[in-house]
Amino acid sequence: MKNSPLYKGSLTTIIMKLLEENGRMYGYEITQKVKKTTNGELNITEGALYPALHKLEAEGLLDVEVAKVDNRMRKYYKLTESGKKETVNRLEELEEFIRNMQTLVNPKTNPDLQF
Repeated sequence: MKNSPLYKGSLTTIIMKLLEENGRMYGYEITQKVKKTTNGELNITEGALYPALHKLEAEGLLDVEVAKVDNRMRKYYKLTESGKKETVNRLEELEEFIRNMQTLVNPKTNPDLQF
Protein backbone atom coordinates (compact mmCIF):
# COMPACT_ATOMS: atom_id res chain seq x y z
CA MET A 1 0.00 0.00 0.00
CA LYS A 2 2.98 2.25 -0.53
CA ASN A 3 2.25 5.86 -1.43
CA SER A 4 -1.48 5.28 -1.73
CA PRO A 5 -3.53 8.32 -2.75
CA LEU A 6 -5.33 7.90 0.58
CA TYR A 7 -2.20 9.17 2.34
CA LYS A 8 -1.77 12.26 0.18
CA GLY A 9 -4.66 14.12 1.80
CA SER A 10 -3.13 13.49 5.22
CA LEU A 11 0.46 14.47 4.45
CA THR A 12 0.40 17.86 6.14
CA THR A 13 -1.26 16.38 9.23
CA ILE A 14 1.40 13.64 9.35
CA ILE A 15 4.15 16.28 9.13
CA MET A 16 2.55 18.42 11.82
CA LYS A 17 2.10 15.44 14.16
CA LEU A 18 5.77 14.48 13.78
CA LEU A 19 6.88 18.04 14.49
CA GLU A 20 4.58 18.16 17.53
CA GLU A 21 6.22 15.01 18.88
CA ASN A 22 9.83 15.80 17.95
CA GLY A 23 10.12 19.58 18.23
CA ARG A 24 12.13 20.38 15.15
CA MET A 25 13.11 18.14 12.25
CA TYR A 26 14.73 18.46 8.84
CA GLY A 27 13.19 17.10 5.66
CA TYR A 28 15.12 13.86 5.26
CA GLU A 29 14.60 13.12 8.95
CA ILE A 30 10.81 13.43 8.45
CA THR A 31 10.84 11.00 5.51
CA GLN A 32 12.89 8.46 7.43
CA LYS A 33 10.74 8.72 10.57
CA VAL A 34 7.59 8.04 8.53
CA LYS A 35 9.24 5.13 6.73
CA LYS A 36 10.46 3.60 10.00
CA THR A 37 7.20 4.16 11.87
CA THR A 38 5.17 2.51 9.08
CA ASN A 39 7.67 -0.33 8.57
CA GLY A 40 8.33 0.91 5.05
CA GLU A 41 4.65 0.99 4.04
CA LEU A 42 4.65 4.75 3.51
CA ASN A 43 7.44 6.49 1.65
CA ILE A 44 7.23 10.26 1.40
CA THR A 45 9.12 11.56 -1.60
CA GLU A 46 10.95 14.86 -1.65
CA GLY A 47 8.58 15.92 -4.43
CA ALA A 48 5.66 15.59 -2.02
CA LEU A 49 7.37 16.63 1.22
CA TYR A 50 8.94 19.96 0.33
CA PRO A 51 5.87 21.53 -1.32
CA ALA A 52 3.87 20.52 1.78
CA LEU A 53 6.50 22.04 4.10
CA HIS A 54 6.61 25.26 2.04
CA LYS A 55 2.79 25.49 2.10
CA LEU A 56 2.70 25.06 5.88
CA GLU A 57 5.40 27.71 6.22
CA ALA A 58 3.50 30.13 3.95
CA GLU A 59 0.38 29.57 6.09
CA GLY A 60 2.35 30.61 9.17
CA LEU A 61 2.16 27.16 10.73
CA LEU A 62 5.90 26.40 10.53
CA ASP A 63 9.09 28.28 11.32
CA VAL A 64 12.35 27.46 9.58
CA GLU A 65 15.75 27.49 11.26
CA VAL A 66 18.95 27.12 9.26
CA ALA A 67 21.96 25.48 10.88
CA LYS A 68 25.37 24.45 9.60
CA VAL A 69 25.88 20.69 9.95
CA ASP A 70 29.04 19.03 8.59
CA ASN A 71 29.85 22.10 6.47
CA ARG A 72 26.35 22.02 4.94
CA MET A 73 23.37 24.21 5.60
CA ARG A 74 20.38 22.29 6.89
CA LYS A 75 16.81 23.60 7.25
CA TYR A 76 14.96 22.59 10.38
CA TYR A 77 11.20 22.95 10.58
CA LYS A 78 9.20 23.49 13.75
CA LEU A 79 5.62 24.40 14.56
CA THR A 80 4.68 27.97 15.35
CA GLU A 81 2.20 28.64 18.16
CA SER A 82 -0.63 28.76 15.62
CA GLY A 83 0.81 25.59 14.07
CA LYS A 84 0.54 23.82 17.42
CA LYS A 85 -3.12 24.81 17.72
CA GLU A 86 -3.84 23.82 14.13
CA THR A 87 -2.18 20.43 14.70
CA VAL A 88 -4.72 19.69 17.44
CA ASN A 89 -7.58 20.66 15.10
CA ARG A 90 -6.28 18.59 12.19
CA LEU A 91 -5.66 15.53 14.36
CA GLU A 92 -9.21 15.72 15.73
CA GLU A 93 -10.54 16.03 12.19
CA LEU A 94 -8.45 13.08 11.00
CA GLU A 95 -9.56 10.91 13.94
CA GLU A 96 -13.20 11.71 13.17
CA PHE A 97 -12.63 10.85 9.50
CA ILE A 98 -11.04 7.51 10.47
CA ARG A 99 -13.96 6.67 12.79
CA ASN A 100 -16.47 7.48 10.05
CA MET A 101 -14.58 5.41 7.50
CA GLN A 102 -14.38 2.45 9.90
CA THR A 103 -18.12 2.66 10.44
CA LEU A 104 -18.78 2.76 6.71
CA VAL A 105 -16.33 0.01 5.82
CA ASN A 106 -17.36 -2.25 8.69
CA PRO A 107 -20.97 -1.38 9.65
CA LYS A 108 -21.15 -4.39 11.99
CA THR A 109 -19.13 -2.37 14.51
CA ASN A 110 -22.00 0.15 14.65
CA PRO A 111 -25.35 -1.59 15.16
CA ASP A 112 -27.22 1.71 14.66
CA LEU A 113 -26.06 1.88 11.05
CA GLN A 114 -28.41 -0.11 8.82
CA PHE A 115 -27.88 -0.52 5.06
